[in-house]
Amino acid sequence: MHEQVFFDDLNVGDIFNSISKTITETEIIEFGWKYDPQPFHISKPDALTSNFGGLIASGFMTAAISFRLLYQSNGFQTTSLGSYGIDELRWLKPVKPDDTLSVSMEIKDLRRSKSRPQSGIATCYFKTINQTREVVMTMESAWILKCRI
Repeated sequence: MHEQVFFDDLNVGDIFNSISKTITETEIIEFGWKYDPQPFHISKPDALTSNFGGLIASGFMTAAISFRLLYQSNGFQTTSLGSYGIDELRWLKPVKPDDTLSVSMEIKDLRRSKSRPQSGIATCYFKTINQTREVVMTMESAWILKCRI
């Protein structure tokens, strides 16, 4: 586990990078059946005839994995207090079986909470890339973090 990262430790412009994860065909199909059962997420034959030309991961799967990779790779495990939501989410390229994803997150804005002074809100810009460094997803989110002081 990494050293804890508190709101007070952050500066606008800080960048955090994640570990990587290779996405399997099985994971894509299982996630699709559970949460996003569109033909190009759950059926290889149907996916071949889709406009994607093959099986692709749900964008929601890509977003969930991206957050997990970033969260797991840095010291936010005990200082995260949730989020106010996602302000912008863009799926730019499909994620296919055997793609390897990694994430970078840049701190865009910081403000101490007025109603809960023991926490702060970090506006974060996530960029998920595949193994060929193509950007597959971007997302902006307001993340609530514990303050050290």
